Amino acid sequence: MRILAFAASNSSISINRTIAEYAASLAEGHEVETLDIHDYEMPLYRHDREKADGVPQLARDFLARIAAVDAVIISFAEHNGNYTSAFKNLFDWCSRLGRDVWQGKPMLLLSTSPGGRGGQSVLAIATGAMPRFGGEVVGSLSIPNYGDVFDDEAGKLTDSDLDTELRALVDKLVA
Repeated sequence: MRILAFAASNSSISINRTIAEYAASLAEGHEVETLDIHDYEMPLYRHDREKADGVPQLARDFLARIAAVDAVIISFAEHNGNYTSAFKNLFDWCSRLGRDVWQGKPMLLLSTSPGGRGGQSVLAIATGAMPRFGGEVVGSLSIPNYGDVFDDEAGKLTDSDLDTELRALVDKLVA
């Protein structure tokens, strides 16, 4: 199985990227690809712009990456209770090529933050929205208090309950 993992984050030092990559590393025996959404930066979506210039090639390239894998892991950063502007813009452009952005792929949706809610608001939005755009959400997990539950040096979750839950969700994704 080929798995694509990425962070829906604006940050070049994203803790959500760390969580997405950690989750993907738990899919032992499976091929994992990662991407950086900054490689798919496009002008802000505007109907006028689309009408004048069409959909940027980068949106097509992103959708091709989705098409080339069997499953997707996304960890969402939360900005003001919602998606980051970088992810939302990429998603908006991709959806202009068709509603089936996620192309029927099984998805594991994650979020983390330094705070006690762990990005729960954006995760709830994503979990509700992805099925409407062709995603098969097999599970979701919010990881609160990132600095207290993830060891950056060791590259792993230190909270055994969260780690057990994440491992079970990754197993479900690859089943």
